[in-house]
Amino acid sequence: MKKTAGLVGGIVLSLFSLTLHAQTWEAKNNPTVDSITAKYKDKEVASKPAPTLQDIFPVIGKYESTATDAPVLTISLDETNKGIAWIDGLPQGKVKAMLRKSPATYKIPAQKTEAEKEVAEGTLIFDAATNSLRICIGKSFDVANPESVFIPVEPEVVATKKVNKNQKIPVLKIWQYTGTKIATETAIN
Repeated sequence: MKKTAGLVGGIVLSLFSLTLHAQTWEAKNNPTVDSITAKYKDKEVASKPAPTLQDIFPVIGKYESTATDAPVLTISLDETNKGIAWIDGLPQGKVKAMLRKSPATYKIPAQKTEAEKEVAEGTLIFDAATNSLRICIGKSFDVANPESVFIPVEPEVVATKKVNKNQKIPVLKIWQYTGTKIATETAIN
């Protein structure tokens, strides 16, 4: 009886291993898989490259203006907060701008520069389609329509505004800049 049980157990084990071996499936030996992959063999799609910092924040770069007295500006991101950009090269000095609408609408808050110059509130807008930058300092940032600050208005001639007989408040001058991004070439291997 022990010999019969051992013999039956061996046969069952052999059949079980044959069943497992028969269940293995290889895609390359399957005609259905071959016919499907043959349709797409020549149509390999390259994966998109990962977006660069320049793609995410297109305002980064150097800008020059066609005006003769306009400075060359450099805009860079803050190292600790990517929502803050630094505008360097303005006559007022280095100024901070805060991202308000992605990818390229920034509010310039009222601030003091490192050179202790007062800078009024303003707006910075970069247009990626035309590769142009517009800055307006001296008009408040309009949350509903940031581009409205660039609509021309009759400039006030007065340098001060009287609040009462004894107190005068300086009227802030509106400073505007329009520039084009300087193309930077990258090396391709």
